Amino acid sequence: MSLDSQFRLLQGNVYVCVLPDSYLPVSRLACGDVEGKFDLLFTRVRAVQKKSGQFDLLLCVGNFFGSTAEAESEWEEYRKGIKKAPIQTCVLGANNQENVAHFQDANGCELAENIMYLGRKGVFTGASGLQIAYLSGIESKSEPAPAYSFTSKDTASLKAALTSSSKFKGVDILLTSPWPKEVWNYGNNPGEVDTRRCGSVLVAGLALALKPRYHFAALEGVSYERLPYRNHVVLQENTQHVTRFIALANVGNVSKKKYLYAFSIVPLSLMDPSELVKQPLDVTENPYRKSGKEASKTKQARTIEKEEPATQFFFDLSKQQGKKRPSEGRGDGQHSSPKQPRKPPQPTGPCWFCLASPEVEKHLVVSIGTHCYLALAKGGLTSDHILILPIGHYQSVVEVSSDVLEEVAKYKAALKKFLKSKGKRCVLFERNYRSQHLQLQVVPVPLSCCTTDHIKESFIIQAEEQQIELLEIPEHSDIKQIVQPGIPYFYVELDTGEKLFHRIKKNFPLQFGREVLASEAILNIPTRADWRECKYSREEEETLAKSFRQGFEPFDFSLMD
Repeated sequence: MSLDSQFRLLQGNVYVCVLPDSYLPVSRLACGDVEGKFDLLFTRVRAVQKKSGQFDLLLCVGNFFGSTAEAESEWEEYRKGIKKAPIQTCVLGANNQENVAHFQDANGCELAENIMYLGRKGVFTGASGLQIAYLSGIESKSEPAPAYSFTSKDTASLKAALTSSSKFKGVDILLTSPWPKEVWNYGNNPGEVDTRRCGSVLVAGLALALKPRYHFAALEGVSYERLPYRNHVVLQENTQHVTRFIALANVGNVSKKKYLYAFSIVPLSLMDPSELVKQPLDVTENPYRKSGKEASKTKQARTIEKEEPATQFFFDLSKQQGKKRPSEGRGDGQHSSPKQPRKPPQPTGPCWFCLASPEVEKHLVVSIGTHCYLALAKGGLTSDHILILPIGHYQSVVEVSSDVLEEVAKYKAALKKFLKSKGKRCVLFERNYRSQHLQLQVVPVPLSCCTTDHIKESFIIQAEEQQIELLEIPEHSDIKQIVQPGIPYFYVELDTGEKLFHRIKKNFPLQFGREVLASEAILNIPTRADWRECKYSREEEETLAKSFRQGFEPFDFSLMD
């Protein structure tokens, strides 16, 4: 049966295939590169159906045809009807010149019984409303583009055809052969894939615009199921559905990597809105927020960051405090350079926390990394209340460079391990309000005092009592995507990764974080809520710092480099 007549022009040479009710799938299968191993694939499909029940549709991404004589011979049996695919199979087009001849009609056609070529680009729509957007080929590196490639015009027309409607929420499935560029951002590691080479920028832009609930790709010979990512900016946009990106390996690979993926999906248009936008616990930020024009800006920013080492000083903590020497390689400033590295923002006045500042109480410093350092809090809630601080001058987490942020994360992880060994959990908070240098407060709480849920509840209850709107934000969210630089905020991170956030609009109690942790519900030391009431003598501070430094030493990554 030919399906040619069921294709119709939607917009800008983008075609839609409308299937009758009999083709509406309930359960679907997706497959990676077949590479001409049709018998092996369909034998596997029959086995899956026998074990798990009937599937109505098989979606193939990557290279469907092989290049060997054996693969061509096997295909002839299906093309002539000697053999038949056991399931309606939809495939993408060629990714190389060798296979172009198999795809005669760029708008899609039937290749063999039960095997349909979708076309170069378009939307495959079931009568139920299920939408499958597809893009055949690989990204073109030249003009004019080869027959097996796509260009920015192709992705632009596909995006325009779908997103022009004000009612557009996304598509159910996106099929591409190449991976989207940087899909691994904020997510789990793709393993053996060469991330410098892998992926298409145009596919990333397409995925960002179309917001598929599932996105399948292949060509890399590996199986990779990325953590689901959100399609909205937390606290700035209405909650939207998540996307699951799944890359599949080649059929019959010797490493037995996953090449067949079974799933069920209710069309987006038929789902209850509240069910559609439910966020799984492991959801992450959108990996493509820096695609397209933003990608070039990010590339420039990364170049600048590499050229801009933060002002760094090394202290011999075993000797008299206060002596410093600049790190090697900074030069004496007598030789000009075409590109002068940009320095971190400078304080408007004396800063108590810039490590190069004479105001820093260096006897409180317990660890110094490349971009950050640790110091005991002046007038700490507890004797091991610690601060994570950038060496250069930054006002908040939102404003720090990626290098600083990476080292902050390393210090957080090290402190968690250290405190866990002491039978304690840590609560981290930041108040970016009436302060000029980033201070990440890390307050240890004995496990015997209370649970993490009690700490979270205490923050929420005391916030409500003071009419502070404390919102819970997703665990894998990036605070840089929630608030812009220069905006005041208060932020809490619990040891479970749970986070609470308040955007400060008017006044805010300066001691709020300390007050909650000092309350009877947690540390039960209410008289220590104000740091000015918790002063130690210089000698006591030196003793506490020395004790912490010695205890933390086995966990201090800065000493292992």
